[in-house]
Amino acid sequence: MLLVQSSEWKGESERLHLCQLYIPTGRGRADAPVRVKQGAKEIESHPSKHQPPAPLDAGGFFVRRWTMIEAARNFEFGGPVEQHPCRVTAAGRGLFDLVGSTPLVPIALPGVAPGVQILAKAEWLNPGGSVKDRAARAIVLEAERTGELANKRLLDASSGNTAIAYAMLGAVRGFAVTICLPQNASAERKATLAAYGAEVIETDPLEGTDGAIRHARRLAAEKADDYYYADQYNNPANVRAHYETTGPEIWRQTLGGITHLVAGLGTTGTLVGTGRYLRECDADVHLVAVEPDDGFHGIEGLKHIPTSIVPGIYDRRLPTRTIRVHTEQAYDMTRTLAREFGLLVGPSSGAAAVAAEEIASELIAGCVVAIFPDSAARYISLGLW
Repeated sequence: MLLVQSSEWKGESERLHLCQLYIPTGRGRADAPVRVKQGAKEIESHPSKHQPPAPLDAGGFFVRRWTMIEAARNFEFGGPVEQHPCRVTAAGRGLFDLVGSTPLVPIALPGVAPGVQILAKAEWLNPGGSVKDRAARAIVLEAERTGELANKRLLDASSGNTAIAYAMLGAVRGFAVTICLPQNASAERKATLAAYGAEVIETDPLEGTDGAIRHARRLAAEKADDYYYADQYNNPANVRAHYETTGPEIWRQTLGGITHLVAGLGTTGTLVGTGRYLRECDADVHLVAVEPDDGFHGIEGLKHIPTSIVPGIYDRRLPTRTIRVHTEQAYDMTRTLAREFGLLVGPSSGAAAVAAEEIASELIAGCVVAIFPDSAARYISLGLW
């Protein structure tokens, strides 16, 4: 069956119709043309040079390019797919398929030269509310592919965002989730996990995510038959998620003009995966790592690498530069982003903005893209605003 996502709008002289085609695997190549027939008129759809076919999605479909055709009530589709009316909309897509494709938002911070642009990657617009949807999705899909998750609970340590992504995806796929979470995680994160039905084991707040990791490792060793230990800090699927999605998105959105990527260090998957892809596109892209300036800090989601368990997926050779941000700096910027730019984001986004501003202020020309991991919705109770 051919699934079609469509929408209509008025053009200058006629109504236009925009379709995105979902072609089942095994029904021909993703780059093969599809014939669209309107009455006696036949239009052949070819892959767009601006958006080549994406990798297979979770539902087993090639996600085809956007194709503009004249509007009509009924269409006939030929070529390598079965005919099916143009009636299925975005509601027919699974939640897994909605992860990614987040926009870039320009931020005009003061003291930046006119030739320099700062763009925020709005990761809070993912269905689970954070950048961690990407890694969680990739980890779950790989575990399902290998059979490791079959008849087991998914277990992992998290500061909150990956936990919520797992819980959301578990609700969709029907697997149970157990999360080891530092006790001082925000009330909103705990409430969200409870709403999804996840089991939460709270760990020593003074040990941060390292304490949660140690507890998860013990549980995984003691009850290997009960748990699939996702281990996001050492799982290659974490890096691959960003190499396959975040990096290509940024490259396309900036038309290859990005000069600097700014990303916080938590699991480090965002910086490593996105950075590797961008470096393959342009070896001169600068990769800027952002971390708290001390082991005891208040920037949820970030790690102070020198005093923490270093994630196995972290590649120390990648960052061009590391910028350490004080907790109060991140909080101040978080308030500024809300009150002057209308961006109600979390403290780790504030830290990324502090680093992006520092980088941008040193440039005469450039395009600085900063990853904004989540919104403020999970931190309101902290009283930052």
